[in-house]
Amino acid sequence: MALDDFRDELASTAAALAAPGTGLLAADESTGTIGKRFEAIGLDNSEANRRAYRTLLATTPGLAEHISGVILFEETLFQDSSPLPADGNNGNAAAGSTPIIQLFQQQGIVPGIKVDQGVEPLAGGLSGESWCTGLKGLAERAARYYDRGARFAKWRAVLQIRADGCPSELAVRENAWGLARYARTCQEHGLVPIVEPEILMDGDHDIATTASVQEWVLRTVYEALAVNGVFLEGSLLKPSMTTAGADCSSRPSADEVGEFTVRTLGRTVPAAVPAILFLSGGLSEEDASLCLNAINQAAAQGFAPWHLGFSFGRALQHSCLKHWGGKDGPAGQQALMARARANGAASRGAYAAGSEPSDDSSLFVANYTY
Repeated sequence: MALDDFRDELASTAAALAAPGTGLLAADESTGTIGKRFEAIGLDNSEANRRAYRTLLATTPGLAEHISGVILFEETLFQDSSPLPADGNNGNAAAGSTPIIQLFQQQGIVPGIKVDQGVEPLAGGLSGESWCTGLKGLAERAARYYDRGARFAKWRAVLQIRADGCPSELAVRENAWGLARYARTCQEHGLVPIVEPEILMDGDHDIATTASVQEWVLRTVYEALAVNGVFLEGSLLKPSMTTAGADCSSRPSADEVGEFTVRTLGRTVPAAVPAILFLSGGLSEEDASLCLNAINQAAAQGFAPWHLGFSFGRALQHSCLKHWGGKDGPAGQQALMARARANGAASRGAYAAGSEPSDDSSLFVANYTY
């Protein structure tokens, strides 16, 4: 098969993921990362508990009203759901033994898959710089994921801003090229690629510095995508919001984040891209919603041809995990729906601060890996 064999399907999938008022649920935490989440609520990191939790996500009533797609970890893609009791403690009694992917599909949520295999130190780069692995064997894995029912993929490249000149040109070019090779490979096997050049929030740089670096990174990424012949109408972008470093003494307001982000994207992202789905990057649940709302309000004042939505992990699941606690399915689902509604509204620029319950704890983790 070749890219042209999937062109119409890729465009259709990308358009479905770009539905107004929606975004993605990033539930692709690795086994190690979900273990850290479970530890915080006193739960063992067992296969049964991981299955139970992801079954809870997949059976949340009404989730598709605000969630167009879900990013899964490979284990979840091939995992059957947990049998759930009929007494309501864990949600939907009919879910047992059904593949989890089917439960999402039955709601009208498009399933996707994390295909990168993590980052490694970048030889020749500055200290701490990395490149993303996973290209070897990707074509075969992508074909297998497509056969299982996945229709999009995700690959995370990681860059940092530091006073020592980080990110280096080597790091920017290497990660842009890796994203482009991944994107082309996935498209040739029917998967819409999410292109994710994450700029970590670590550091004390101001918002103007972030904007300058992000413009450079995004220009380089789209140059690499062009060289590789990536079909933009069948791709999505998952960038960081344009904000200051976590240790910056001058914290930008949500409105400033909105204005800088829209300006940055307008200077760098082709109009052919159907949607830009932001990562939360360690912002609290409420702050992520407020910034996304401000981005959409700023976009309404100027040129913004893309759907501006979300692809949140921690900022959608933090309260859900806390309220579930391994026992109370309905409470976990209600918390998930609250943040899904909040971010669905924010994707239209219509979120009212504090109108949905949230946990305002900072979700920032230095040098975040997952």
